[in-house]
This record gives sequence, structure tokens and C-alpha cells, in this order.
Amino acid sequence: MKSRFWFFSRFNEMSNTCSSEPGADQPVIYQIRIKGHLGHNGIEWFQGLSITLAQNGETLLTGSVTDQAALYGLLRQVRDLGMPLLSVTRVGPNQSDNPIKSGDA
Repeated sequence: MKSRFWFFSRFNEMSNTCSSEPGADQPVIYQIRIKGHLGHNGIEWFQGLSITLAQNGETLLTGSVTDQAALYGLLRQVRDLGMPLLSVTRVGPNQSDNPIKSGDA
């Protein structure tokens, strides 16, 4: 009984710590790099994001993402297009130095 209480108490402490993180409720800027250029249909899927078609044949999608669910939604759209995901980089508030690349984990 004592260990169960400790678990729930510790869980609540961790939850409070995460939610009180400065800027946690702010959108974050991400860059999603995919192999290939988007066609007109693909461009419509990513309205609200900046789309850069690079000369090397890659597409860079840049924009504000409100939370992890929205990021996963964008990644699902990339998957549904059948275009290889090259990298996902957090470039906005609370910027990470290391990009999260597909295949990492």
C-alpha cells in the first residue's frame, strides 16, 4: 500500500514539473525535410507552413507546431504522400541542438 501511494505521489510531482516548464504552452518552430518535391496536391496538405523546394530535390517544410499531436499529424501527412522523411529539426523556442532524424531511436 505504501509503494502504491509513493508511485502516485511521484507521478503527480513529475506531471507538475512538466506543465510548469517555461514556454511549455508556446508553439515551437519545426523544420521537416523530405526527399523529393511536393506536387500541387502535396502543397495543399501543408497550408500554413513555409514550403521551400531546394535545388537538390528536397522539400523543407517550416512552421509553428502547437504540440506533439500536431507534429505527429504533419509526419502522418508526409507518410501518406509516400515521400521519404529525411529529418525533423526543432528550431524555435527551447531549440534543441540535435535534429531528430528518421531512423533514430
